[in-house]
Amino acid sequence: MATPDIPKQMRAIQVVGFKEPYQINTVDVPDPSKLGPYDLLVKVAVASYCHTDSMIRNGVFGTALPVIASHEGAGTVVAAGSSASDWEGARVMCGLPFHPCGQCQDCNGPHESWRQYCANIQGHCGVHRNGFFADYAICDARSSTKLPNEISFLSAAPLACAGRTVWRGIEQAGLAAGQWLAIVGSGGGLGHLGVQFAKKKGLKVIGIDARDGGLAITKSMGVDLAVDARQGKDAVVRQVQQVTGDTGADATVTLSDAPPAAALACAVTKMHGDVVQIAQPDDVVVPFQEFVFRDIRVKGSVICSPKESEAMVRFIAEQGVEVKTNVFEGLDKIEDLLELVHSGGLQGKAVIVVDQEQIDKEKELGAKY
Repeated sequence: MATPDIPKQMRAIQVVGFKEPYQINTVDVPDPSKLGPYDLLVKVAVASYCHTDSMIRNGVFGTALPVIASHEGAGTVVAAGSSASDWEGARVMCGLPFHPCGQCQDCNGPHESWRQYCANIQGHCGVHRNGFFADYAICDARSSTKLPNEISFLSAAPLACAGRTVWRGIEQAGLAAGQWLAIVGSGGGLGHLGVQFAKKKGLKVIGIDARDGGLAITKSMGVDLAVDARQGKDAVVRQVQQVTGDTGADATVTLSDAPPAAALACAVTKMHGDVVQIAQPDDVVVPFQEFVFRDIRVKGSVICSPKESEAMVRFIAEQGVEVKTNVFEGLDKIEDLLELVHSGGLQGKAVIVVDQEQIDKEKELGAKY
């Protein structure tokens, strides 16, 4: 049943034209009486900005406009569909996939880790349909995650995509405690989370970045070796082999979309090892010498399944992970946020607090991460 104080209209940051500035507009609040069985109407507390948001604004995904921006959101469920009534009042990390078909192999097959790959899905929140830079948003309970009290909304919003994505990437690397994982792009929004996940899983971590700030974050996260990619491939490979006993990393996760990143990831990985490609450059380029002759297996990975997402938040609640955030108060601060993003000085994730009251209330629950 809908909460009676839900307003009829709200403010939202919209993409109204490709390669055009965002606009803050007054739009209708989604009608709680028209929710689908698994739909959640969320009062947004925090929404985050991601590199993918720039791709959406540039028309990479052919999104129908106008669309409310941001695919990383967290807040409180104020109304829910008939099959998700137990979600009302829950603090949630909003899901991206919206309305999977429920019939294909990815939805119903034996691989739970494939659930997010449904090809017959209606779209992704903030990518193909309205997102979370707004007072209210709709997401799908089947891809959303209830938050433990220990995790704050300020952390949960970036975790909704960045966290889920790098969590699955590390899981896909398939390493055991004590093995070596290299992360190319270790000092970014995903990278600083990936380093922490990997270290707390007991892996030995090599962080590779090409920015002074990124290397500083990489070192502060406790990597076993930090390497400056600007030294060139040969120097980077030499340092990785020295620390790994002349073999190379057991697996590598690629988070950088710089043109040489995928090739470097393969070069630092031991023969017969795995490279998990998460970054999304227009072309993933690997010289055959690094790929064919060394039997490197490259596989893609994107966000994670519902159960993987649940495992991630449990892990964070138990182990503690620091999500570096640059906080902006209110939707009106979107241009200030973008100025920081484009300055090259962003460390961690840039987030907008949409509803301070929810953040104040969660402190009573013991939110600490």
